[in-house]
Amino acid sequence: MIALEGGFADVPVEASRAFRAVLEAMARPGRIEAVTGAQAPGLSVAASVVALTLIDGTTPVFLAEDVDSPALRQWLAFHTGAPVVERSAAMFALGGWAALGPLGAFAQGTPEYPDRSATLIVEVDRLENAGAKLTGPGIEREARLNLPEVEAFAANRAQFPLGVDFIFCAGDRLAGLPRSTRVEG
Repeated sequence: MIALEGGFADVPVEASRAFRAVLEAMARPGRIEAVTGAQAPGLSVAASVVALTLIDGTTPVFLAEDVDSPALRQWLAFHTGAPVVERSAAMFALGGWAALGPLGAFAQGTPEYPDRSATLIVEVDRLENAGAKLTGPGIEREARLNLPEVEAFAANRAQFPLGVDFIFCAGDRLAGLPRSTRVEG
């Protein structure tokens, strides 16, 4: 059965390495981290690792139409226990950039609880330190990251402390983009 496969082989070790990689990527926007250890049906290794690391039975997840499948739903149910929900109720969302839009449909947090917002785990074709200029917390001067566009991230930043956070995944690599990051073309 596919749902039983694709998880961490050595859970404590692989989960701690994966958590550290996600933490480093979010703390240093634009930094690209390599990860291993998981493979969900229809997801990259990086997105699978992020899902196993951050999603559990208390974190509702939205699956965009480009990744949603019975096999992925079974895998998530077995490995994380996470309920699959509509985008407005999701704490995490998985999918490609185009399929995840519009960003405003996800929880943005509230002034009292800005942390009650969604994190989007975005599948992209590639990740490289080129393209959009990133500045802000966790970046010494500036960083570069090839993003699917610039305007949506600038609009998201303008809502700070509200907005959504992003983890971009391509193959076995991931990069974080918190809402506090300024993005310019």
